[in-house]
Amino acid sequence: MDVYEAVDSRRAVRAFSDEPVRRDVLERVLSTAARAPSSGNLQPWHVYVVTGEPLAELKRRATARALSGDPGDEREYPMYPADLAPPYLDRFSAAAAQRYAALGIERDDPERPRKIAALNSGAFGAPVVLFCYLDRTMGPGQWGDAGMYLQTVMLLLRAEGLHSCPQVMWTMYRRTVSETVGADDRLVLFCGVSVGYEEAGVPPLRTGRAHVTETVSFVGG
Repeated sequence: MDVYEAVDSRRAVRAFSDEPVRRDVLERVLSTAARAPSSGNLQPWHVYVVTGEPLAELKRRATARALSGDPGDEREYPMYPADLAPPYLDRFSAAAAQRYAALGIERDDPERPRKIAALNSGAFGAPVVLFCYLDRTMGPGQWGDAGMYLQTVMLLLRAEGLHSCPQVMWTMYRRTVSETVGADDRLVLFCGVSVGYEEAGVPPLRTGRAHVTETVSFVGG
């Protein structure tokens, strides 16, 4: 798989099979991803790879919290700006409607929030979840580094025939996650990334992207 194919085929998959992912594959991906850009070579990320019974127990605990109406742990950083405005709000709304309709959850379903929460806290059935943390002393530049690192991880997963789904939602249950992985208070949870093989027979969802003319300006030449 070349780079263009990996980028084009990467998408947030929300239906994974229970087929296990070999540890040597994960180690190869994560070792290679360490070559991602890192300002000053700080490599600020710390990743916990959770599988098997620890992951099953984490899913059970997080799902119980979600279904009980638990609002979640206080956020340590905002998921989105409070004053999200067009065109960003338009893109967000369109993608959300498309995403959950594909999962059989209609916008007017009164159980929609609970159903969405349960799907997310179950990691969409993924047999592996990567939890990416950063040291609290890191700043915006290092958060950008972590984003580039995770994108590299997700592209390498495609080269291995695997799919992924980044989930900032796990920050809502950060205390439960930290208890599972043993992360101490010096670290802040950036996000989780569900990893696995896509469930066969589930219609693939591919959200749209803005035309390059909306997001890119060529100056000179």
